[in-house]
Amino acid sequence: MPTTIKISVNGKEYNVRPGVTILEAIRDMGISVPTLCHLKNLSPTGACRLCVVEIDGVAGLVPSCSYPVSEGMVIKTHSPRTMVARKTIVELLLASHPNDCLYCERSRNCELSKLASEFGVTAQHFPVVSHGHHKDISSPSINRDPEKCILCGKCVRVCEEVQSVSALDFVSRGHKAQVAPAFNEGLNVSSCINCGQCVMVCPTGALTEKSNLKEVLAALSDKKKHTIIQYAPSISVTLAEEFGLKAGQDVVGKMAAAFRKIGFKTIFDTSFSADLTIMEEGSEFIHRLQNGGNFPMFTSCSPGWVKFVEEFYPEYIDHLSTCKSPQQMLGAISKHYWAKKNGVDPKDVFMVSIMPCTAKKFEAKRPENFVDGIPDIDVVLTTRETAKLLKFYGVDLSQLDPETADLPFGNYSTAGKLFAATGGVMEAALRSVHFLLTGKEIEDLKLQTVRGLDGIKTATLKINDIEVNIAVASGLGNARKIMDDIKHKRKNYHFVEIMSCPGGCINGGGQPYSSLTSTHEKNVRARMQALYNIDQMGSVRQSHKNQAVIDLYDDFLKRPLSDVSHHLLHTHYHARKVVK
Repeated sequence: MPTTIKISVNGKEYNVRPGVTILEAIRDMGISVPTLCHLKNLSPTGACRLCVVEIDGVAGLVPSCSYPVSEGMVIKTHSPRTMVARKTIVELLLASHPNDCLYCERSRNCELSKLASEFGVTAQHFPVVSHGHHKDISSPSINRDPEKCILCGKCVRVCEEVQSVSALDFVSRGHKAQVAPAFNEGLNVSSCINCGQCVMVCPTGALTEKSNLKEVLAALSDKKKHTIIQYAPSISVTLAEEFGLKAGQDVVGKMAAAFRKIGFKTIFDTSFSADLTIMEEGSEFIHRLQNGGNFPMFTSCSPGWVKFVEEFYPEYIDHLSTCKSPQQMLGAISKHYWAKKNGVDPKDVFMVSIMPCTAKKFEAKRPENFVDGIPDIDVVLTTRETAKLLKFYGVDLSQLDPETADLPFGNYSTAGKLFAATGGVMEAALRSVHFLLTGKEIEDLKLQTVRGLDGIKTATLKINDIEVNIAVASGLGNARKIMDDIKHKRKNYHFVEIMSCPGGCINGGGQPYSSLTSTHEKNVRARMQALYNIDQMGSVRQSHKNQAVIDLYDDFLKRPLSDVSHHLLHTHYHARKVVK
């Protein structure tokens, strides 16, 4: 087979790789062709037909996303015929789409609206059709509006092919067709694990996160409430993008200034409780090693992953770490330690959590995460919601001078910051596990084998005379591969880190909508590299060296896995039945 073949595109000859699709080839040439259904690295469907091109000798227009190139092919990407076809498709989609753009959650970044503008669609040319579908607001994390669905199938494919959850699929046929959970039930009783990857790829407002901005605005206006805000490790390297700043830019200081400016009374950093999580989780791992506990032990920081186990692998629930996530730990410590120490009634504390993840909204509502009847977290906002909150108050991050978070929970090690990327929890944990087992620091703090965007990473680390087999996976499709290897005894692991979203929290379901752009992977890599740079430059790079964590144990928790720690910082899980 030849290494290249020759084709003609818009009157110019090119050498391209055989076997690629026309869309792949022309994008490599820098030629832009619109599409609403295509997803890189997933099998093509040709569902939207917007990417059609004209080929000499072929009677009809062909979808470039699913049509392979061949030797001597002559292609026209923007002929009058293709342009009329694309504009007509957009007009037909708009005819069955609600005209509520002013109020739509996606009004400023809707792909359909963008294409309508590009094709000069300025009037309704076809009769308006309403399908009469009802909104599904049953989920604590995701709203579904079938009236805005254009049947591109992106959500179906991401949920099935990337996440292996299959909570959504096509229902009915013809003009009655829609995308919905099984039996058209609510998302809350489906197999949905709330990860929000469907929201990330949806080109319209058919799938959006459930907004909690109203509750936050009300709390900020309530003088009786002591409003505390915490922000996840990934937020500082992603929020900048919502303000037109460079991907990966660390704005942690500017965020603290912004939250103080809009009225939050106390500002904490979730990276602190990431360190606290490492102390508890690392100690739990050592306890299992020394006392014959369930192996492998799975991390429990990702609520989508936890629900995935509860639904699809309930026999492994006891293998999950009992540690709450850093979000929940900081909420519990703030309300049941910090509040009392500072003379604040825990019931008056309103804890807002800024997270990259729609599943964190679900996690905050779990009854298992209430202590003495008080929720650890009152409201979770995504990165996108946070940008809206700041813009509502007229705050521009680029114009603020950096400030610091409040003590004591504003202190963190750079190991805590690594939680934001796939492999980061494992790297942070092993730094401290090595010390707790040997009394010595690990020789190389940088654990290269668990870094990077590979979906599955494995390694063996020798600590004293113990060989610890580890695995890291991001994206639940990859998690399923690991789980099946464990279930069928093909692999033997001691410690496994799973993140629901591909790449980890830096690519969470609540992050900026760059997944619809060609720069998405570049942006995710920039966010990851920013975290590695922060770690490399850090003065404190191990969770067990965070003095604020040490002081918390001395003053209150006493030691990892103590009775107080178990009461506040640990939880339990249960098997779930879902509509399939």
